[in-house]
Amino acid sequence: MDITIHSTFLPHNDPKASLAFYRDTLGFEVRNDVGYEGMRWITVGPADKPGTSIVLHPPFADPGVTEDERRTIAEMMAKGTYAMILLATPDLDGVFERLQASDAEVVQEPTEQPYGVRDCAFRDPAGNMIRIQESR
Repeated sequence: MDITIHSTFLPHNDPKASLAFYRDTLGFEVRNDVGYEGMRWITVGPADKPGTSIVLHPPFADPGVTEDERRTIAEMMAKGTYAMILLATPDLDGVFERLQASDAEVVQEPTEQPYGVRDCAFRDPAGNMIRIQESR
């Protein structure tokens, strides 16, 4: 069986800030930027991995989301508990220095974890938790 991860979704509440973060800070390429009824869906990904993308989406685009759910989503995004992604790099220290020099909110400096990985954590402009592991 041949199955790959094509896209994953992360919410955003400020498309300009998210675009700047993923493009300028992380160095991802912009693959698509679609606006509709005042909302934007921005697809980004690593240039050397054209088949893998992150879609930054407006969290309230689904018309089935109730007002109570909107409030809960907004609260969870603000706390950084709504969405998360795990990335990997062979140069964790270099990536961490770049993130630390940006406006990214550092949650954890590079640390050897007891479960055998070295990683760091930060939040993107929407509050999403981003963990980056050192690939070996």
